[in-house]
Amino acid sequence: MARAAGTTGRGRGIEAVRELYEGDSDRAHRFRYGLLVFDTVTILFVVATSFTAHGVWVEVADALFGIVILADFLTRLVIERRRLRFLIRPVTLADMVSIGSFLAPLAGEGLGFLRIVRTLRLLHTYQLLRRLRADFRFFRLNEEIFVAAINLLVFIFVMTGLVYATQHLVNPQIRNYADALYFTITALTTTGFGDITLTGSLGRLISVVVMICGVTLFLRLAQVLFRPAKVRQICRVCGLSLHDADAVHCKHCGTVIHIRTEGQD
Repeated sequence: MARAAGTTGRGRGIEAVRELYEGDSDRAHRFRYGLLVFDTVTILFVVATSFTAHGVWVEVADALFGIVILADFLTRLVIERRRLRFLIRPVTLADMVSIGSFLAPLAGEGLGFLRIVRTLRLLHTYQLLRRLRADFRFFRLNEEIFVAAINLLVFIFVMTGLVYATQHLVNPQIRNYADALYFTITALTTTGFGDITLTGSLGRLISVVVMICGVTLFLRLAQVLFRPAKVRQICRVCGLSLHDADAVHCKHCGTVIHIRTEGQD
């Protein structure tokens, strides 16, 4: 009886935690907003410490961040129904590397540069899109712009971190994140001032990736910014969700659609 009660209690505890991570209650959404704030603070910490000597306080902060990320990771693993699938997701692998890199100073390992992989954790915030639409009208009206901008910013930040991680020990031109960001932006915009260049074959390969992928994402953002605005109204027949603001019929199937206007009840 005691074992059964303990099992039931454990099951209820798992369901309660799962509701925080996956539920639709106000409490669950506040919790996920909190995770978003923590991710942002983590990224700012990674950037800020690139400008300082990595003393004891940085190692202590690294350990604290690592412990929190590890707790979050283990919690997600416990509540996951398909654990093997969870473990092979790219974002999960990024979290594993990030945990090791934050906790590396405790083991005396030189894995600090891998902390930038934690940036990929931003991709988790995409699960908040539905709630952001409900909570913020401005986001709802400009969702495509936000998503395109986030994609570009995440790419810039990841590539900046990659440039810094691979170059700051071998390239005197890359001393901190500001130098790495400057190179990434000049390469992405194909400005090419030439005052900072990456060394070695790996550096040239990174430059190529920044120019090709970065320009693509930048053009996507420009396309969203300058094309006619769309409104989100799901067609009840074909499911098309984006239509012209003055549309009367669905462009895909021809069904009459009823787009709500400002001030309409």
